Formats: sequence, C-alpha cells, structure tokens
Amino acid sequence: MHRPALRLLPLCLAIACAAHARAALAQENPAPGWELCPAAQTLPMFRPLSNAVAPTGDAAALPTDIGGESIDVSQQDTTVLSGNVEMQRGDQWLGTDKLTYRHDTERFFTEGPVKYQDDGLRFTADRAEGDQKADRMRLQGVRYQFNQNLGNGTAESLTMVGKTGTLEDGTYSTCPPGQRQWEFTASRIDVDQEEAMGTARNATLRLGGVPVLWLPYVRFPTDDRRRTGLLSPTLGRDDRNGFEYEQPIYLNLAPNYDATLKPRWLSKRGLMLGGEFRYLTQGSRGILDATWLPDDDVTGRDRGLAMFQHHSALGPHWYASANLNHVSDVRYFEDFGESLAASSVSLLASDAGVYGRGLGWTASLSAQSWQIANPIVVPGTEPYRRLPTAQAAWERPFAPWFELGATAEAVRFQHETLDGGERVDIKPYVRLPFGGAAWFVTPEIAWRYTAYSLDDSLVPVGGDSSPSRSVPVMSLDAGAFLERDFQWSERSLLQTLEPRLYYLRVPYRDQDDLPLFDTQPLTFSWPGLFRDNRFAGADRQGDADQVTLALTSRLLDAADGRELVSGSIGRIHYFDAPRVTVPGALPLSDEGSAWVAEASIALGKRWSLGLAQQWDPDTERTTLSAVRSQWRFGNGGLVNAAYRYRADLLEQTDLSFVLPINQSWRLMGRWNYSLRDAETLEALAGFEWKSCCVAIRLLGRQYIREFGGERNTGIYLELELNGLGGLGRNTARLLDDAILDYSR
Repeated sequence: MHRPALRLLPLCLAIACAAHARAALAQENPAPGWELCPAAQTLPMFRPLSNAVAPTGDAAALPTDIGGESIDVSQQDTTVLSGNVEMQRGDQWLGTDKLTYRHDTERFFTEGPVKYQDDGLRFTADRAEGDQKADRMRLQGVRYQFNQNLGNGTAESLTMVGKTGTLEDGTYSTCPPGQRQWEFTASRIDVDQEEAMGTARNATLRLGGVPVLWLPYVRFPTDDRRRTGLLSPTLGRDDRNGFEYEQPIYLNLAPNYDATLKPRWLSKRGLMLGGEFRYLTQGSRGILDATWLPDDDVTGRDRGLAMFQHHSALGPHWYASANLNHVSDVRYFEDFGESLAASSVSLLASDAGVYGRGLGWTASLSAQSWQIANPIVVPGTEPYRRLPTAQAAWERPFAPWFELGATAEAVRFQHETLDGGERVDIKPYVRLPFGGAAWFVTPEIAWRYTAYSLDDSLVPVGGDSSPSRSVPVMSLDAGAFLERDFQWSERSLLQTLEPRLYYLRVPYRDQDDLPLFDTQPLTFSWPGLFRDNRFAGADRQGDADQVTLALTSRLLDAADGRELVSGSIGRIHYFDAPRVTVPGALPLSDEGSAWVAEASIALGKRWSLGLAQQWDPDTERTTLSAVRSQWRFGNGGLVNAAYRYRADLLEQTDLSFVLPINQSWRLMGRWNYSLRDAETLEALAGFEWKSCCVAIRLLGRQYIREFGGERNTGIYLELELNGLGGLGRNTARLLDDAILDYSR
C-alpha cells in the first residue's frame, strides 16, 4: 500500500517549484512577519515540524508509515483506508479522510480534502487522484503556504506526469491571502523537476489589484542554482545625467565563473555599457569590472572605467594579489560618482605583488602606480610609481625580556615627468620588553640606514648621486595600569588610571640633499604622541629629543566589563626643537606639540558620545576639534550628530537621522554643512512606507560633486516587493553612505 503514498508525498516539489516563479522577475529578499498585516488568513501548521533526515540525504530512502481508523479489503481489487488516514515519511506528512486504491488499474483517489506538510511547505487540496501505471497525479483546489517565509498562493489544479508538473491558474504572493497588496499570477505554469526550470504563460504582476506587468511567456529557475536571466532593474534621475535606467543581465557561464552585463541608459549622455566577470578556482578568485560610454553626448568623447581584482594562494605562507584600475578621464568620478566621497576621488591607485607571512616574518615584492582622477590635481604632481618595491620584516624573541628585529625596503621610483631613482632603507632594532601585570618598561635601540641611487636631474650641482643617511633611533616606552573599585548609585564600577611616558631620542642629520619620493608629514593625532618618526616614508627621519607624558582613565561596569567613560590627555615636550622638515610643512613649536585630548562616553547601550580636541599653547588656539554623538531609540530610530574642525582647512557639521513614525512609516535625512564655505555639501530627505509584503522608499538628494563645485539634484524611488525583488534605484547603498550605521 505504500506505492500511492510515494507519489502523493512528493507533490510538495511541484507546488514549491511553481511558487518560485517570483525568481523570474528578481532575486528573493527576506520578508518580515505578518505583524504589519493584521487578520492574516493563512494555513495553520498541521503538526510540529520534524527534523527527520534520510541516512543518505534522500527522503526516498526512509520508510513510509501508513495508518487510519479502518481498512477495507473486502473487495478483491480495491483497498480503502478511512478515518484520519495519515502517511509519514521523514519530515513529510499527508492526511486525508478516505483513500481508495484499485489494484487492477493501479489508480487511487481521495474522497475529501487532502493536507500535506514538510519542513519547507504545507498545502491543502479539495481532492487528489492518480494513475500509478501512467505515473500521473492530479490535485484540485490547491492552497499552499511556505513554512520559512511568507510565500503563499493557490492553484485551480496541479497535474504531475513523471517529474513534470503543471499548475492551472496559479498565484503567488508574500501578502496574506485576504490582503493582496501585490500578487503574481499565471494562467499556466509548467515545472520540470529534473531541469529545475519552470515556464509560465500569461503571467501578470498586480499591485493592489492593478496589473502593472504582463509577460506572455517566461522561463524561471525553481531552485537556488545560478542561472542566466534578468536581475532587478535600477531607475533614477539627476541633473547631470538625466533619467537613468540600468537592466542587469546575469550570465551563468560555468560553475566557477559568471558574468553580469549592465547596460545603462542615461538620457543626457547615451547608452553606457557595463559588465562584471567573476571567477573562482581552487586557489584563486577575482573580479573584472568595466564600463564604457561611447561618444558621450555631453562631452563628445568616449568615457569608461576598468577595475581588476585578483587573489591567488601560492602556498601556506605566500599569496599573490592585484588591484588594477584605469579611468578614461579626470572627470569620470565627478560625472558618475554616486556620493561626495566617490566623486571626490583625486588619485586612482593600482598595485600588484606577491606577499608572504609566517611566524615572526613578512615579505613582499610589489609594484604600484597612480593615475590622476580629478581636475583639481595638477598633472605632474601625482606620486612616484613604485616599480618595484621589495619589503621584509623579521622579529624574534630570544627571552621574555629580549627581542631582535629588522625591517627593510628597496624601491625603484619612476615618474612620467620627473626623474627618479632607487632607495634602500634598513632598520634593525633591539627591544627589551620588561613588565608585569600592572606595569611595563620597554627600551628600544634601532639603527636606520637609507641609501639612494639618483637619476642625474635629482643630483645637486657638485652633489653626490648616491647619498645616504645613517642615524640611531632610541626610545623608552613605560606605563602603568592602576585600578580601584567603588559603588555609585548601587552600581559596582571599576576606575582605571593609566599613566604613560614615551621618550624619543634621534640625533639631527642634515637631509636637505635627499630627494622626496614618498614622504610627507603625518597628520598629528593621539597615535602621533608615541611614533618614532613624524614623517611617512623613508626620505626623512625626524630628529627628536622629546618626551611624551600622557594619562588615560576609564570607567568600567564591574558586572560585564563594558566601558562607560574614557578620557585621555597628552602632549610632547621638546628638549631640543625639531629641525628636520619638508617644503610646505607647518613650522613646529620650540617647546612642544599641541595638547591632545580624547574622550568617549557610553552611559547607555543606545547613546554614545565621542570627543577629540587639540589645543596649541603657543598660539593659544584650537587646531583640531571633533564631536560625534549617536542616539538609538525605539524600534530602529537613529540620530547621528557630528562637528569637525581643522584649523585653516575645514569646519563642518553633519546631522543624519532615521525617525520611525509607526510600524509602517519612517523618515530619513542627512544635512552635511560647511561652516567655512557657508554652503551645504549634501542634503538628503525621504520616507519609507513598509507593510508585511511591500515597501516604498522615496528620496530627494542635493549635493556637490566636489568642494566648491557644481551642485546636483537627484530623486530616487524604490518599490520593494518582499519575496519578489525591487524596482527602481537601490537606495540601501546610498543610505549607508549618508547615514552612519543605517544598515545596523
């Protein structure tokens, strides 16, 4: 008697496959619960979900159990089960009131409704009948509901012949059956389980009962395997490019590589062609991404961008990687960048190399090049290319209090308009890390040797084409960790006191005859109090006879160790005024650096405040000030507020928020304003309306492409159908860039 059961139980496959017709229009998105759709009329769970699995991973390998209140075998060729008939195989369960099986014709039918459930799906049908010889099954009046998401629908009938299923008048939606805010329907859906492909005819997408998309014929996948097809389109509009429409086309070329074509129509510029190619092998992976706009209607020239990323494992310690980029012109990012940060890209870097890492050592051989990508950069001022660079670092402890190490670099510098040269930089060192649970003292002695081989134009008159620099670098880093417990408002707290002293001694060496290939002064901040060089790059080693005195204190929750408040203050005092400098660098004080102070406060899990301040006692003025605060409230509410000031460079405020009005409505916005320039850098405002199965986002945005540049306005509309996909501009990336922690 188990043969008809074996044909009844797999019916879920056809229904589940047919319901996945939504994949024809877009990729599936996770759906929320039905709490936003009251009075949901869906199928109940018929029984608790089971975790039974076949030993081989195949449900057909499990035995089938059949039971009922009575069984009638009085007729020679007919068997009848009646009264709460149940069939169980693994997680698959089927129930009906009466099942009749005729042995001579191998036909069976039910006299009443059928219920089915497994771990992924449940459905009901008015009746079922089948023919074992013809391997044919037919269900009438089907209603189904997925268990792991809100997908549900109906079908007038479902017919299975072998592994091919046909649904007549099928529907699918993630909305409750009685509240169809959107629904996908088809007059006929054919599903081939072997190919895992379906074909829908006369398919219609309805929003609120109004048909908005009709497809006479469409093929779609019925499982999560990658297949060639259309992805969700993107629509938008802004002042610079006009109306935009992008239609991605996914190409499943092989199991380990694929491609996505991205034709993009810009009403003011023409058709931009784009594409992405991805590959994955046993030891390598990579992405090739490119765009091309032939004969731009605005500029009258071809525009484009090409990017290539690659990574290959060469063994347990070595790998190769490449990040290559090229842009057609200096205004590409200004015209096509989607944010102020993207459109303000000034230099485009490309690099490739071989890298190694092991216990106590690192090594690499690489090359790096730069391309100007912004008109504000004067040609010829771009950084030197490194063709190539060899780097190595080694460190080994010989005792708990004795370490030896060394760093080395050899570079060939080249430039399109300037002469270059070679540079070798070596720095061996000895470190003595003494310490205990509450203190540390680490003296370190290093010797830095740098040698050059310069092209002719870089050699001063009467100078040396192979200059060098040799200088010792000595430092002493010491600190302590003190703590005490105390009670405050019946709360157990722990306070720390962490004094730190850092002494640095580097004798002066005249370095004015050395070239400047890659060296600039480092931005001064809290880490700068404890560096052994105030310059980035090896062309300058700053002289020093100085001491840093710093103090940090923290307030911790004794129960869970969470940091509630922390504050730090420190300053460098110069015994001898620093003399080594570079052209254009700001002069340093004779007495010491600016005072640096930082603080963070987190009095609750939903509110935080961060502060940074630099004050120069010589000029009695603030050189840097930054305030950042974040407040989270309610269900998804968020407010970010920030102020940034750097002397003679910028002064900005930044306010962003996500404001939930109720379960369905949210307001979003950002205002980034330059006090120094008295202009808005970016203003964004919009709203989101969301139900259990539909979301609508409308954003308006005004921003400048670059500081002091042209202002641009954009309007972005996105319609998201949960379980089906989205239409319009993908606003998630835009909101992530504009609102800190928006996705979180």
